[in-house]
Amino acid sequence: MKITIISGSHRDPSQSMKVAQHIQRVLREADYCVEAEIFSLAGNPLPLWDQRIWEDDPEWREILQPMRTLFGASDAFVVVSPEWHGQVPAGLKNLFLLCSKNEVGHKPALIVTVSAGDGGAYPVAELRMSSYKNNRICYIPEQIIVRHVETVLNADPEKNDPRSDPYYQERIAWALSLLGQYASALKAVRDSGVALHKKFANGM
Repeated sequence: MKITIISGSHRDPSQSMKVAQHIQRVLREADYCVEAEIFSLAGNPLPLWDQRIWEDDPEWREILQPMRTLFGASDAFVVVSPEWHGQVPAGLKNLFLLCSKNEVGHKPALIVTVSAGDGGAYPVAELRMSSYKNNRICYIPEQIIVRHVETVLNADPEKNDPRSDPYYQERIAWALSLLGQYASALKAVRDSGVALHKKFANGM
């Protein structure tokens, strides 16, 4: 099983990447995951969507091919998003405009949001509401909201809150194991062919 972790922050370095790297370490030690790779938006490398994508523009094909290859070979995703001004970063929302059902359709994804304070809920709601419709990514019911992120999941134990860090470590490990089960189950849905319907290619 291959799981791709999307680090949705444009910043470098970022707390989102720190969380993504922790998740990668957990997955690499898990018996259900063979490969775990991080796809980072640090530096915002992808241009904004435009309609030439629908026209099979060769320039866009070249830009998107690395993402399409990685995502297409993935069985599941972890989407790590910071909360900027109460929202998902523009680059991460743009990524989902650039994705199609060929890369992420009917594959499970775990939402992980990151907040420096007590926030983190708004990006969860935004991703669930408006990032899945035509690309058909399947967010699982479980989610992780890492609050006060600077005090947990640090490589230096001295920088971690002894009350919060064990909780996040345990909950993330459990949520990832659940994601692995969804990945196994949804493979059967994709293999059935029922999801490939030319008339109903897009969501309502």
